[in-house]
Amino acid sequence: MKTIGLIGGMSWESTVPYYTILNEEVKKALGGYHSAKILLYSVDFDEIEKDQVAGNWEHMGETLGNIARTLQDAGADAIVLCTNTMHKVAPQIESKISVPFLHIADATAEAIQEKGMKRVALLGTRYTMSEGFYRDRLTCNGLEVQVPNEQEQSTIHRVIFEELVLGILRDESRNELLAIIDRLANDGAQCIILGCTEIGMLVKQEDTDVMLFDTVEMHAKKAARFMLDNEKKA
Repeated sequence: MKTIGLIGGMSWESTVPYYTILNEEVKKALGGYHSAKILLYSVDFDEIEKDQVAGNWEHMGETLGNIARTLQDAGADAIVLCTNTMHKVAPQIESKISVPFLHIADATAEAIQEKGMKRVALLGTRYTMSEGFYRDRLTCNGLEVQVPNEQEQSTIHRVIFEELVLGILRDESRNELLAIIDRLANDGAQCIILGCTEIGMLVKQEDTDVMLFDTVEMHAKKAARFMLDNEKKA
């Protein structure tokens, strides 16, 4: 079994499912007492959030790149960044390491294409929705991407940073996000990408008839497949 290096803590609430899914997938595949080989470096999100607001992306890229290299040096066979937004600095991270960097947008696009869908709507932080670093990656994977309007983006961003990253789950906010999802589906989206690792804490598939793709699940399962390559069931 290969070892996965996780860069988490952005926020820590959304890092927990990565650990859970990786272990569940390994147990399902190998049985017995098997569990996932994981190295986790969890950052202080307060420092990251301040850099985001200040636009210090170069500094964040350098920081996360050095963390990735630390995980590689400790024995990680691949790096997984447990956040969507910080994939903005993925090129800087990749420049620091020689092991594979498993990109969250690639994992999500693969899962969507397996379902035969092409036109998607992307929910996430304002950075993820409004900038090209994430949407362009999805487009390169053959998807057509639409995003919420500016007012909807403000609502989603507020819910993420004022509630979800603090572990606050409000029914009113869930209803606001579901209304946005319905509007996007009515506008032609075949499915919705929950492109912030916290959104899946609030909005579940049972809440809507529109197909949802939770990036945490897609990303963690891709990492598990990488870990288990060439493994046989025990």
